[in-house]
Amino acid sequence: MAQISPGIVSVMVSVAVDRPYSYRVPEGMSVARGSIVQVPLGPRKVVGVVWGEPQDKVAHNRLRDIELAFDTPPLTEELMLLVDWIAKYTLAQPGMVLRGVLRSPEAFEDEKPIAVFRFTGVLPDRMTSARQRVIDIMEDGFAWNKRALVGESGVSPSVIEGLVKLGVLEQSFVPPPPIVQPPQPDHAPLTLNDEQQSALEHLREQSPDDFGVSLLDGVTGSGKTEVFFEAVADTIRAGRQAVILLPEIALTHAFLKRFEDRFGARPGEWHSDMTPVQRARMWRSIARGKVQVVVGARSAVFLPYPDLGLIVIDEEHDGAFKQADRVNYHARDMAVVRAHLAKARVILSSATPSVESRNNADQARYQHVTMLGRFADAKMPDITAIDMKEEGPEKGEWIAPGLAREIFSALDKNEQVLLFLNRRGYAPLTLCRTCGHQYQCPDCSAWLVEHRFRGVLACHHCGHEMAKPKQCGKCGSEDSLIPIGPGIERIAEEAARRFPEARRVILSSDMGGINAARERFEEIARGEYDLIIGTQLVAKGHHFPKLNLVGVLDADLGLAHGDPRAAEKTFQILMQVTGRAGRTGQSGRAFLQTYVPEHAVMQAMVRGDREAFYKHELKSREAAGLPPFGRLAALIVSATEHDVAFGFAQRLANLAPKAPDEAKLKLFGPADAPVAMVRGRHRVRLLAQSEKNFDLSSYVRFWLAEGPKPTGNLRVQVDIDPMSFY
Repeated sequence: MAQISPGIVSVMVSVAVDRPYSYRVPEGMSVARGSIVQVPLGPRKVVGVVWGEPQDKVAHNRLRDIELAFDTPPLTEELMLLVDWIAKYTLAQPGMVLRGVLRSPEAFEDEKPIAVFRFTGVLPDRMTSARQRVIDIMEDGFAWNKRALVGESGVSPSVIEGLVKLGVLEQSFVPPPPIVQPPQPDHAPLTLNDEQQSALEHLREQSPDDFGVSLLDGVTGSGKTEVFFEAVADTIRAGRQAVILLPEIALTHAFLKRFEDRFGARPGEWHSDMTPVQRARMWRSIARGKVQVVVGARSAVFLPYPDLGLIVIDEEHDGAFKQADRVNYHARDMAVVRAHLAKARVILSSATPSVESRNNADQARYQHVTMLGRFADAKMPDITAIDMKEEGPEKGEWIAPGLAREIFSALDKNEQVLLFLNRRGYAPLTLCRTCGHQYQCPDCSAWLVEHRFRGVLACHHCGHEMAKPKQCGKCGSEDSLIPIGPGIERIAEEAARRFPEARRVILSSDMGGINAARERFEEIARGEYDLIIGTQLVAKGHHFPKLNLVGVLDADLGLAHGDPRAAEKTFQILMQVTGRAGRTGQSGRAFLQTYVPEHAVMQAMVRGDREAFYKHELKSREAAGLPPFGRLAALIVSATEHDVAFGFAQRLANLAPKAPDEAKLKLFGPADAPVAMVRGRHRVRLLAQSEKNFDLSSYVRFWLAEGPKPTGNLRVQVDIDPMSFY
C-alpha cells in the first residue's frame, strides 16, 4: 500500500459513523491506506483504519493527531473494498461494517513472549523435597513455563521463584507457540468413490488463481465434505488461505475432528464460543498469514486473510448465515463478493440448495456439480406421508398410529428412531380452562411457551420467563391451566408412556450448552439411545449409524406463516431431517405427519423428486416477481407506542419517491408485523419489491434521505434481501 504520510489522512473509525474523519499524521509516524490506528473521537480513544486521502477541507490546526499506529499488517485492499461494498448494499454505516472486521486492540500488537525456565546445573545449599521434585523434572534440559512446571511438580510458584534467585533455574523468554499447527495437504488423502472423484475433477476445472463459484449439490450422505476437503488441500498446496463457514456452532466439534484426521492438524477456529484472548490471537495469526485454514461462523468471512484462495460455505442454504443485528448481511452473498475482489474460488455445498443458488447454477452463473448417490451404496430413505385428516392420532396424543407401529418395529430390530418436531418446550400455549385466559409475554405479541422440565413459561423472542403459576392469574382458579399443542418435551412424555423400554434423549437448543449437545451427539452415535426426540438441532450435519427411522410429527409447521420462502424452508428442513435415516447402507424410512399431503413440498418429498420441487418453486417465484427473479427490501419501523410507529411508517410510505417505470416497483404496507411487538417495541413493516436489475439499495437510501427523520425512540431498520418476515 502506498505511503501517505506525513500530512492529513482520512480514518474510518469502528463505531456507528457514515464516513471517515480527517486526522493529522504526527512527525515520525508512517501510515498507509489500510493501516490500523488508534485515534481520539470526542472523549474516547477508538480503533480505526486509514482510509486514504482526506475527504473534507479542515484547517490543519483544528485536526487531532493519530495517537498510535499498530505494528500489524494493514488491511488488504480487497477487504477495505468489501467494507465499502457491504455498507452501500445493505445501507449499514461503514463504521459498523468495519467493526465486524476489527475485533479488539489486543489483536493488533505482537504477542508478548513467554517466560520459560531451565535448570542451570547448580544445586541449592539446602535441598527440600519440593525443590528436589522441580530439579528431577528439569534435569532433561527442556524449558518449562511456570504454569506447566507448577502443575507437574505440585509445588507453589514461590518455590520456582526461590530457585531462580538461588541460580538453580534461569529465566528466559521465547515466542509463544503457534495457535495452530500448519495443515498437511498430503497427511491422509481420502479415498473417493467414482462420483466424488468426478465432482472433485469438475471443481478443479476452475482456475485456483481466479474468481469462480461452484454449487456442490449433493444428497445427504453423498460425501460432499470429503470432496471440498480435497479442494482445501489444493488451496494449501498453492500457498493460499481457505475458510470454511459452518452455520451452527454445535456442528463444529465433529467437523474439526474430521478435518484433523484428514490434515493432521486442527484448523483455526472462529466462533462465539471462543474467549476474547483466543479471538485476539487467532485474528493476529490470520493477519500475519500464519493460519492457512479457518473453520468458523458467518463472521469469519470478515477476517483479514492476506491471500484468500477459497471460501467454502457448508449448508449454504441455512438461514443462520443471515446476520440480523445492526448490519443485515448474508454471509453466503458477502463471501461471493469477497471472493470476486480477492480472485478466489467459492464452493457452495448443500443437499438442498437455496432457490437463488440453484437458479444461478441453472443460468450457468455458477458451476453446477451434482452428487446424487449416497456414499458406500447407501440408499435414500423411503418417505411416506401420513394424512392426519384420515390417519391422525387419538385425542391427547401426537404420534399417529401408523408411525407408532413403525417405531415399535424399529425398536424391536434394535434400530434407532428420530422423532422430529421443530418446536421447543412442552406446549406453545397455556390457557385457563375456566375463564379462557391465555398467557402472553408482557413485552412481545407472542404466547409464553411452557417448559415443563424447568417449570417456567418463557418467551422465545425476548427471553422473558415466569414460574408456571399454580392458579390462573386472571380468575384465580386452582389447577385450571392446561397446555395447548405439543413441543418436544410433550412428545417425550408421550414417548415415555408408549415406548417405556426405549432409552430416550431430548435434543434442542435450550437443553444445555454446546458441550452438553456435543456429548449427546457422541452418545447417540455410539448407540446409547434408542429414541431421539429433537428440533432442527438434529436435522443436519450428524451421522448416526443405527438411525433408520425418522418420524416428522408436524411436517406442515413451516407452511403456516405468511413467508414467501415458507415452501423452500420447509422442503429444506424436511430433506435434511429425513436424510438422517439409513446412512450406513440399511433401508431407511421416513414418515411425514401432514394435513396437506397434496402440497407441492409433500409431493416432492414422497416421490423423492427434488427437481420437481425446484421447478415448481422457481416457476412460482418468477410468476410473483420474488427472488431470484425480483428484489425485496424490508423497512421495519419500531417505537414504544404503536400509533407512533404506525404513523411514522404511514408518512414514510406516503413520501416514497416515484421510481422509473421499468423498475416496476411495488410498495406494500404499512402493516403490523406478524410478531407485532418485541421487547416492548411495536413493529410495523413496509416492503418494497422491484425488478431484479433495479438498484433497490440506492432507491431505499434516497427514500430515507428524503423522507421524514425518526425522532425520540423511533427506529427504522432496513433489511435488503430479507430472509425473515416475522
